[in-house]
Amino acid sequence: MTATTVIADAGRFAPSPTGALHLGSLTTAAASFLDARHGGSRWLLRMEDLDTPRTVPGAADQILRTLEFLGFTWDGAVTYQSQRLELYRDAIARLEAAGLAYACSCTRRDIGATDDAGGYAGTCRSGPAKAGPTAIRFRADLRPVGPFIDRLQGPVDIDASALGDPIIRRRDGLYAYQLAVVVDDADQGITDVVRGSDLLPSTCWQRSLQRALSYPEPRYAHLPLVCEPDGSKLSKSARGVEPLPGTASAQLWRVLSLLRQSPPAELRPAPVAELWTWAIAHWRLGSLRGVASLPAD
Repeated sequence: MTATTVIADAGRFAPSPTGALHLGSLTTAAASFLDARHGGSRWLLRMEDLDTPRTVPGAADQILRTLEFLGFTWDGAVTYQSQRLELYRDAIARLEAAGLAYACSCTRRDIGATDDAGGYAGTCRSGPAKAGPTAIRFRADLRPVGPFIDRLQGPVDIDASALGDPIIRRRDGLYAYQLAVVVDDADQGITDVVRGSDLLPSTCWQRSLQRALSYPEPRYAHLPLVCEPDGSKLSKSARGVEPLPGTASAQLWRVLSLLRQSPPAELRPAPVAELWTWAIAHWRLGSLRGVASLPAD
């Protein structure tokens, strides 16, 4: 399939296999799945396993087992980013040929920030500032995009150029998330992205990359984040999802409640297939509009 071929509407869930599935990622998976199935769309599963130093052996299989245990079904084979390197290489070549990408020798210490923290001053736009390994950055300011309407957050007006030039290939040679997700969404015909609101700044970079690569732009819905009851960041270690026998229905019912879907109490012990049938028919993305966060308990 080419990057601009769309067979039908499609959503996706794209976990990183850096550990077991946790409550926050499960909630995102459920929202994406329900949004796609309610609209009669395909739902694809993609493992974002490019960051090999952080990938945990066996984690991808564990995530798949957990999703199957909870009754998720997906269309087609699972896609692994580690098997799609040629697509990313070709995309970078296109950006370089258009003058939209450049080599950068700056380290995290040099800029006092993480790779995607934004605000990069463009030190290497005219050439690497020093010898040694280089990353590749995308010149976000050369493909500006205007505001967009998020299905949950409403109008979003974040200037990608103000966030700095994102890294699209790291100094260690690994392709970066910002590029890979754009290439994959286009290649797989993803029309609807449902994910956490912490990725809103990334969406602005990604829309610039989509424009630079002449890709279609998906519709976006950024969910409120799942947090601890006191509002603090969700503890992934304490909120891991385990496929324990006899718990699937209760876990799924909990997630539906967390998503403000108000599942009937009598469905709590129902088979997962029955729960999904009810949830797909009654899916209301709008029930999350205006919600700041989703307390776990």
